[in-house]
Amino acid sequence: MPITDLLEKNSKLYGDDVALVELNPEIKEIRRVTWKEYDLMEPTPATSYRREITWRVFDEKANRFANLLLSRGVKKGDKVAILLMNCLEWLPIYFGVLKTGALAVPFNFRYDTDEIKYCAELAEVDVIVFGSNFIGRIEPIADELGAGRLLFYVGEGGCPMFAEDYNSLAANCSSQAPLIDIRDDDDAAIYFSSGTTGFPKAILHNHESLMHSARVEQAHHGQTKDDVFLCIPPLYHTGAKMHWFGSLISGGKAVLLKGTKPKYVLEAVSKEKCTIVWLLVPWAQDILDALDRGDFKIEDYELDQWRLMHIGAQPVPPSLIRRWKQYFPNHQYDTNYGLSESIGPGCVHLGVENIHKVGAIGVPGFGWETKIVDEHDQPVKQGEVGELCVRGPGVMTCYYRDPKATAEVLRDGWLYTGDMAMQDEDGFIFLVDRKKDVIISGGENIYPVQIEDFLRAYPSIKDVAVIGMPDQRLGEITAAIIEIKQGFTCTEEEIRQFCNKLPRYKRPVRIIFNDIPRNPTGKIEKPKLRQMYSVENLVAKENQG
Repeated sequence: MPITDLLEKNSKLYGDDVALVELNPEIKEIRRVTWKEYDLMEPTPATSYRREITWRVFDEKANRFANLLLSRGVKKGDKVAILLMNCLEWLPIYFGVLKTGALAVPFNFRYDTDEIKYCAELAEVDVIVFGSNFIGRIEPIADELGAGRLLFYVGEGGCPMFAEDYNSLAANCSSQAPLIDIRDDDDAAIYFSSGTTGFPKAILHNHESLMHSARVEQAHHGQTKDDVFLCIPPLYHTGAKMHWFGSLISGGKAVLLKGTKPKYVLEAVSKEKCTIVWLLVPWAQDILDALDRGDFKIEDYELDQWRLMHIGAQPVPPSLIRRWKQYFPNHQYDTNYGLSESIGPGCVHLGVENIHKVGAIGVPGFGWETKIVDEHDQPVKQGEVGELCVRGPGVMTCYYRDPKATAEVLRDGWLYTGDMAMQDEDGFIFLVDRKKDVIISGGENIYPVQIEDFLRAYPSIKDVAVIGMPDQRLGEITAAIIEIKQGFTCTEEEIRQFCNKLPRYKRPVRIIFNDIPRNPTGKIEKPKLRQMYSVENLVAKENQG
């Protein structure tokens, strides 16, 4: 069953019910302006820009775009890239692509011009759909991209000369569903790895993968028609979209919130009556810090209906959840582990009934199997560290056009995740670190996540990243980059005294105070940190000083 069938079902059963809401708290008024005027507008928080569509309109918009693509020669197996910020058009465009039998290829909205060109060529993209934010990045390569490709512009204001206007063209196409035979094993989408361990790889999934992710999400979080999901992360990423699939399979409403400020999140939950919110660690931390400072009061918002807060994309410090439960004692909590190669979150999950195991990523998810193996591909003993492997219907087909990389991670249906993990006596899996992030110092394996979790418990620390730095004697030494909470102070000596509780070999050798760079899905950009704090760069900075 292709996932497009769920949209058509919702259109028939819940046609007049709201499917999607787009909410931007930073826009004062709703009016039609050119994008140049829009850029010059002074945003004020007095009111929010809000749009919504019903399930029937959602499906009709998807059908119109599908018929537009078909009328322009797009066929089953072609690839359509989507380069948009979160907006009301995003998901109808995505489903319009799927309805043609073509592959949806979401692009990271942070890609620069060279990355857009690289990914378009790697995925053999035939069509690029882009928004106003990306005109400046598309224009320098428009001639190259336009050679044999269609370029559609989504947005108000003037359509650039090198593209065609999506709004006017799609509006004149039929709203009836195209009759394209789509099967479970047909290719459906190409996603790109986050790039935290190198340049993005193209990850190919079929329709069975997408459908399985919807079933997994509902099995884990029990979405019903009455649930309202607040979606904040970018839709180009599997995490946001596959969590939203829980709303799709249940016919519930979802709210696309632009902005991550704590006040915006609580206002959206209150006004839209959201029941489920997926947060990244930094956003949850910001909410707690704002509450600690007294920036606002919980009782000023209607939050009783909010039943579930869950986190994914990275290890979750137990101290954060303990603080969260102090402010929100009635919340269910879950954490979800996954990769784009395993169609996003859910191949391992904690489960709302297992909050006593906070710190673990959990147990195998619905329809998933796991194993932990050593460097010889043999299962490790309980309590020992090895590489986490997962198997299930959501595993990718391959890395597109990269058989060597595919062979490195796919073996007998098992996906070798590159994440180091251990399993406790109760069967719960704990993520230790990325295989590539493990620090080997004097022959000892040091797992940065363990040190990061320890340091985050210090009251002044907002965020922390631990990396390895080259050392002539030990091979590598540990360096802790620490971001301090707003309004707090902290010294290197304080951190060193706190770290005396750690075994000596785990104590950071270098302490650096600075902001922690994270990508849009909340993952620490450790390659960037390793480059920033390489020996050569540090020497150069000292010489400049």
